[in-house]
Amino acid sequence: MKKQNFEIKNNKIKTAFESLKKNSPEKLKKRLNLSWSNWGFGIENLEDTAKRLQKNAIQYIELHGNHYGPDLGYKVNDTLKILGDHNIKVAGICGMFSFDNDLSSNRAIHRQAAIDYIKREVEFTKLVSGEYMLIVPGAVGRPNSYDDTEFERSVESLSVIADLFVENNIKAAIEPIRSAEVSFIHTIADAKKYINAINHTGIVYINGDVYHMQSEESHIGEALIEAGSQLLNLHMGDSNRCALGDGSLDLDTIIMALYLIGYNVEGNFVTPEPLGPSGDPYPAMNGKPDGKKLDALVCKTTLYFREREEVLLNS
Repeated sequence: MKKQNFEIKNNKIKTAFESLKKNSPEKLKKRLNLSWSNWGFGIENLEDTAKRLQKNAIQYIELHGNHYGPDLGYKVNDTLKILGDHNIKVAGICGMFSFDNDLSSNRAIHRQAAIDYIKREVEFTKLVSGEYMLIVPGAVGRPNSYDDTEFERSVESLSVIADLFVENNIKAAIEPIRSAEVSFIHTIADAKKYINAINHTGIVYINGDVYHMQSEESHIGEALIEAGSQLLNLHMGDSNRCALGDGSLDLDTIIMALYLIGYNVEGNFVTPEPLGPSGDPYPAMNGKPDGKKLDALVCKTTLYFREREEVLLNS
């Protein structure tokens, strides 16, 4: 029986992975770095989050970028103390961009708010020894465009502070998001176009998200390979945006693609962010968490990811 198109692409990645495993086994010794994005935990105390991640052998965290004003957000010393007590390091910061701080807004005050927000988060990221900050070029939760020049406004806004990333040794990672949630930058190719338009050494990396990719890319594995060395972080959730293993996501092909691009090195992260299937997940930021459900979510996701990774590497 003739294979379906996606199966042909899957097999191409599988064949390349098997060749890598046979001819260069040393490149597969280090496992992928597993992190967790915590903004979906809502208003949960960071101490409780750290305990949960430590219990599940997760050594990195992507912190909610919650410095929406100079008096708001995680405090540096408290954050380092809590995470240090649980042997967790900061991978990076998940930048949160809405109508209020939109790099592409047609209201200058909102663009300035986005610039000021990034300045606060870059400073915080450096002080807690994070690697990156995620940047969304337009507001999440705004699928309709303002006009035909929001791309250009966003490029101009981020260019104003591009030097800041170099000066602080923080990597900016552009995140493509599905068209149901943002008005532009939906694919890896879109992110590369945006990065090229800025043309600055401080803005070169990409944050992928498999939930968005399954809507916007023709094949997730191929898109990851296209991202290549520019891929810095990868958000994970199953096809239903729930725990890994609860949907129909082809996790094996994703893992194989990551090893093919040499993603299993320090500074690159696989970061579960299972937020549920809501069209606008931002309300989760302020929600009251159910600790037992979050415990099960993290445990199930971590065990399933590591199980599939080991099956691929040892079969």
